[in-house]
Amino acid sequence: MPIAAYLIWFYACRFIPSEWRPSIWVKVLPALENILYGANLSNILSAHKSTALDLLAWFPYGLGHFGAPFVCSGIMFLFAPPTTIRYFGYAFGWMNIIGVTTQVLFPCSPPWYENMYGLAPANYSMKGSPAGLARIDALLGIDLYTSGFTASPMVFGALPSLHAADSTLEALFMSHCFPKLTPLFATYVLWLWWSTMYLSHHYAVDLVAGSLLAAVIFYFTKARFLPRIQPDKKFRWDYDYIECGDAPTTEHGYGIVHGSHPDSDEWTVGSSSSVSSGSLSPVDEERHVWADVYTTSR
Repeated sequence: MPIAAYLIWFYACRFIPSEWRPSIWVKVLPALENILYGANLSNILSAHKSTALDLLAWFPYGLGHFGAPFVCSGIMFLFAPPTTIRYFGYAFGWMNIIGVTTQVLFPCSPPWYENMYGLAPANYSMKGSPAGLARIDALLGIDLYTSGFTASPMVFGALPSLHAADSTLEALFMSHCFPKLTPLFATYVLWLWWSTMYLSHHYAVDLVAGSLLAAVIFYFTKARFLPRIQPDKKFRWDYDYIECGDAPTTEHGYGIVHGSHPDSDEWTVGSSSSVSSGSLSPVDEERHVWADVYTTSR
């Protein structure tokens, strides 16, 4: 299953010998940040700290990131068409596999590295850092994020941000199932974007890259595999049938056929033969229109 493959791949990264890995890019993300936005947004957003802001950032980054996939899956299991969860799992797994592979091939340092070491060259012997999440450990009197991020198998996996990718994919799937709540799901993504920069874990360019990756994966899945929502259905067991992929165009959709389509062996109201005869009724092999014959007496 793609999700299992992603988890194995992520945790196996620690066993890749350093001499096999590419050089770590320390300057490229800060440079892109200044070129695209004119400033380091992560440094600006993390400049003013408080306990309230720490907690506000912790909810989506430290809790929501891990719990949201399960919450979304449970909701979609109840209310979305059958097979929606299957393709959510496929999309989630493959997206993260692509993301981790990109991080391995193009390792980049996160904002906390710049705060600690400046733009000095990095190496794979360096440990990770919880950055702003260390304040959550201190506040709660635990050693969860400090030990976890210090021992991370992907220390220099800033680009793309999988926090941004995961939240965007979840928001897109939930918006597909519940379009009226799209503003709520978009707000969650922006909230998580802010939290990653406030906690000094990602640059803004990382977030854009992660969300773009999620959008590509989602719209590919939607166009090819994702079952379409039927507005008159509330629960998954209300569906008598499902239609997968994007809605058909007028040419191949339901309705009266106004032209000949030799590549289709189905017809709804009229067939290609009946169209050529000028009638909306099927014709037999001798091209006689099937119609009731009405005669009147003279």
